[in-house]
Amino acid sequence: MARTPLSSTLVSIAFAAMLASVWWLDHRAHSVAPPTSQPAPGFRLLERAAERGIRFTHRETTLDPKLANIAPHVSAMGAAVSVVDFDNDGWSDLYATSSRFGSANALFKNERGQFRDVAPQAGLAELNRAGEGVSMGSIWADFDNDGFEDVFVYKWGWQQLLRNRRDGTFEDVSAVSGVRRWMNSNGACWLDYDRDGFVDLYVAGYFSERVDMWNLASTRIMQESFEFASNGGHNVLLRNRGDGTFEDVTAATGCDSPRWTLAVAAADMDGDGFVDLYLANDYGPEELFRNVGGERFELLRGVGLEESSKSGMSVTLGDFDNSGRFGVYVTNISKERFLFQGNNLRRNRLAESGKLFNIADTSSTSSRAIVDCGWAWGAQFGDLDNDGRLDLFVANGFVSASRERDYWYGMSKVAGGAGNLFEDATLWEPMGDASLSGYEVSRVLLNQGGGHFRDVAGQVGVDDEFDGRAVAFADLGNRGVLDVIVANQKGPLLVYENQLAAPRHWVQLKLVGRRGNPSAIGAEVTLEFAGARQVQSVQAGSGFCAQNERRLHFGLGDAERVDRVTIRWPNGALQVLGGLELDRMHTLEEPQP
Repeated sequence: MARTPLSSTLVSIAFAAMLASVWWLDHRAHSVAPPTSQPAPGFRLLERAAERGIRFTHRETTLDPKLANIAPHVSAMGAAVSVVDFDNDGWSDLYATSSRFGSANALFKNERGQFRDVAPQAGLAELNRAGEGVSMGSIWADFDNDGFEDVFVYKWGWQQLLRNRRDGTFEDVSAVSGVRRWMNSNGACWLDYDRDGFVDLYVAGYFSERVDMWNLASTRIMQESFEFASNGGHNVLLRNRGDGTFEDVTAATGCDSPRWTLAVAAADMDGDGFVDLYLANDYGPEELFRNVGGERFELLRGVGLEESSKSGMSVTLGDFDNSGRFGVYVTNISKERFLFQGNNLRRNRLAESGKLFNIADTSSTSSRAIVDCGWAWGAQFGDLDNDGRLDLFVANGFVSASRERDYWYGMSKVAGGAGNLFEDATLWEPMGDASLSGYEVSRVLLNQGGGHFRDVAGQVGVDDEFDGRAVAFADLGNRGVLDVIVANQKGPLLVYENQLAAPRHWVQLKLVGRRGNPSAIGAEVTLEFAGARQVQSVQAGSGFCAQNERRLHFGLGDAERVDRVTIRWPNGALQVLGGLELDRMHTLEEPQP
């Protein structure tokens, strides 16, 4: 039976209950005291997109007129960026997506630090067409093992796979490969889950695949719950047969989720040699699917992900505590007085105790920076100052419109109602030109050790107020430092050039697979230096609607040598190296059997 909206008094009580339901695990036993001194960051991030020839502005999608009352809310996704060396010239290129019919995507070819958009001649510009759908992001991998990176563009609409012809152009092989299907996707990743040498494709659904956002059969398209929604789009695992085609093995492998997945990342979380799937879900808890021997996945329960339901926006995996295993950072929504969920920073103790421990803590001043980033979206781990510890860059802000009118109260009235109220988009209070967590500044979180971070965004030059979405890291100038690329909703693509105040040692590793999977996606590298160790993996899809540079960047701080490098190749084979020369990029090829 339909229920009427709650009174404003009950709405306040409901939101107070939501606020009270958010808690964080006590982590004092796992942490050390943060440093008492606050030295200068030691680097600057200078925005130089236009100087480098990058001029690109994202355009949001249009929608069925029936959604006009909350169109700014529903259409507030699609700004994405991926880093790829599509022409194998040793310089990282950028692919940025737009989301309105008729707007063009851009492929910026890196010409030794200057960029030129070659998407029109490459066949990657005009992908946003009525009847076909609009771009939400891209992931790159060499799916046919010919030595050149191909691109999968996930969309609201028909999914697209474009094969690299190795001459600077791409051909659409969506239909012949078997990946063309209607989904409303905001995330995907490549992985070789069965270790057969061919990368497979995992695509996450957000809105139900039964929904056509431009021709609605019903306006009951929204989430059924703000905390435990499971009426989103289904996720799909497509196995690469190795002959240019894919088969749907979702049911057989057990890795589906209807939980409004916004982001997915793949890495070996439990150390068994097989790549697992980690999901950040909107309107509900995160999910970890453990890969069981390359044959199936099992959803792990009781590992620490159910302690609070959140609005997972982005997931990035990184060894932030130099423990030799992948920790997890998942962004959520934080707004004082309305909804304070907080971001999650999880230590990986799956091998010892079967748990992921959330060490983010609002009661600690040193943890506040990682917990509260506003309405947080894309985030990435990377060593921005080359000190040997992974830092974080977090993009923020949802809808920036009027500076005088705010939609949070209208949002609270919807959230306080019954599920069958807010599931119908027409019953939401009209947004008009109101802002919702608008004009927020990105965070640059410097790793202080012991699980502590401090925000140095203002000190290093990051002060824009665009609605940030995707963040990617890459050494765009081959200088030995990580630059930061940010895609903004209805805003420009920004390129922050990293300038270190003083040089520190580093190494970069480009892995090349020789027994299939030339991109070496899923390979894992553990670097040991100065009594520390750090693990990184080659991933295709990370954060929110982003992909980092393929090569791995390790800052070494004051270390004078690399003691040992252990590579676990995607098929499980181990290789141990030593004596790598510092301050250079090394191309490492997989040994032949």
